[in-house]
Amino acid sequence: MAVHFEVRNNVAVMTLDRPEARNAVDQQLAADLEAAIDRFEVDDKLWMAILQGAGPAFCAGADLKAVASGRADLATERGGFAGIVRRERSKPIIAAVEGPALAGGFEIVLSCDLVVAGADARFGIPEVKRSLIANAGGLIRLPRVLPRNLAMEMALSGEAIDAETAHRHGVVNRLVRAGGALDGALHLASEITANAPLAVRASRRVIVNGALLGDDEAFALSAEAAREVFRSEDFKEGPLAFIEKRPPRWQGR
Repeated sequence: MAVHFEVRNNVAVMTLDRPEARNAVDQQLAADLEAAIDRFEVDDKLWMAILQGAGPAFCAGADLKAVASGRADLATERGGFAGIVRRERSKPIIAAVEGPALAGGFEIVLSCDLVVAGADARFGIPEVKRSLIANAGGLIRLPRVLPRNLAMEMALSGEAIDAETAHRHGVVNRLVRAGGALDGALHLASEITANAPLAVRASRRVIVNGALLGDDEAFALSAEAAREVFRSEDFKEGPLAFIEKRPPRWQGR
């Protein structure tokens, strides 16, 4: 298996496990990552996930050896490149990044919901250096999280930015010591999973789907999400726990 799946309480930790190839994406990794996301999505006991890379790199992008040998199908039908960049999801995923996340590796990061990075992380879309373009979402998502001119510079020069720059401009949520990305991601996950899981998923959905809508459509989307949460058992538990001065016991239903 090219993706290792581990459960820590109600958090799934998914690890790209091709360290000998800097976790570059081949057919097997794409299929395994989609399968890991499927497993995460259908398990009601898992409320969020962390995605990391084994070894000193998060992901170097597409496996160019596989491409050169004709095994260039590095996408899945539902998930797109690496089985994730176009995958419809309902639960949040944190990218825990150590070392380089370049080309398709950065596009995987951009498809996640939150990013925790070690101080040695680097991010870039160097495709133009090989007469390619970042066709797995990089040219679309990068200008949404970076100032336009910085995104343009990265796309046209192919040069990477360091973790501090990525953090300063909002690509990275939390910057931690080198080697501490997983611990930092687990800490962030614990803060999120302390909340009502259905409310978390509904909030994510409104942010993801409402970003490009007009105000009327976005408010309608938000109202629909709120109605779903109001009908849940957890909606009753939240105020009750507050009144009884105890931690809430979320059921996810």
